Amino acid sequence: MTDPLTPGATIGILGGGQLGRMLSVAAARLGFKTHIYEPGANPPAGHVADCVTTADYNDTAALEVFAAAVDVITYEFENIPTAALDVLEGKRPIRPGRESLRISQDRLTEKDFLSDLGIAVAPYKNVEVVNDLQDAMAHVGTPAILKTRRLGYDGKGQVRITASGQAEQAFSDVGKAPSVLEAFVDFTHEVSVIAARSLGGDIACFDPGENVHKDGILATTTVPARLTSAQRTDAVLLAAKILNALDYVGVMGVEIFVTKQGLIVNEIAPRVHNSGHWTQQGCTVDQFEQHIRAVAGWPLGDGTRYADVVMENLIGEDINRVPDLAQQANTSLHLYGKVEVKPGRKMGHANRVTSVLK
Repeated sequence: MTDPLTPGATIGILGGGQLGRMLSVAAARLGFKTHIYEPGANPPAGHVADCVTTADYNDTAALEVFAAAVDVITYEFENIPTAALDVLEGKRPIRPGRESLRISQDRLTEKDFLSDLGIAVAPYKNVEVVNDLQDAMAHVGTPAILKTRRLGYDGKGQVRITASGQAEQAFSDVGKAPSVLEAFVDFTHEVSVIAARSLGGDIACFDPGENVHKDGILATTTVPARLTSAQRTDAVLLAAKILNALDYVGVMGVEIFVTKQGLIVNEIAPRVHNSGHWTQQGCTVDQFEQHIRAVAGWPLGDGTRYADVVMENLIGEDINRVPDLAQQANTSLHLYGKVEVKPGRKMGHANRVTSVLK
């Protein structure tokens, strides 16, 4: 185990979106500097970070200069090109490690990984060509969800299939890309566990939050989630099992379907997660500080929940509600500094504390 970083050290973050922004704020509270690497101009994280490198992920020279300027590297999204990681690896520690990225970048690899751990997932089949889809539908049944193996998020890159005659159109709708057909899961609700693992192997999990999606995008997360004591324990143990199997360092989001038959893992995200934003008002140490602590080699903090919270995403035109939200009691606003409003774009979120635990 390497020595922990001391205040004044620089944490490099791949990606300059809102997650990188909030990681930078958390790092600053602990006395660290942050250096953002982001291809796009004027990223949200750049408003609060100490330094920004604006360059493509295939720019070897820029990546090398970036690596030389930081002490450790982390990331705010999982679809980082492998070639960029090839340049960075060996120059500075990358936390979480590359194996978690490799697994999460491909839905088939991810489901195989979870299944090999003995974790329940929805029945699934690989789809390379349209004939594979017909065979997969015979195995999985309908209704089912066809998802591209790579790059899909927030409802993108997926289509629902309800009858066998829709196969050709569905495969065309996902761009005829390699995909996974997943059986439709009859779940009562979805929860997520935000879990952290330190460099020394300690694990700390936040309370599971209950998620509601709208048009494929997370709309709200509520804590506490509707779970029995046994379900809550099982959800946390599932997350811990995944982190240990990956020798993970940092924060991970684990999305779980709650069914009458038990818990089914939907997907994992090797980073801080939208459904963990409630921790900013519900815990002494939120998910962003917890991640910074982990990648810096510090002890994990106390993530015990001391309040009930509803997190609401502000998507697209929801940003126009800010003046009203700013007047609401027990409501904390987190705006991302994005200038252009687009449908489906996350512009910020609001955390409403509904009660304080005694």
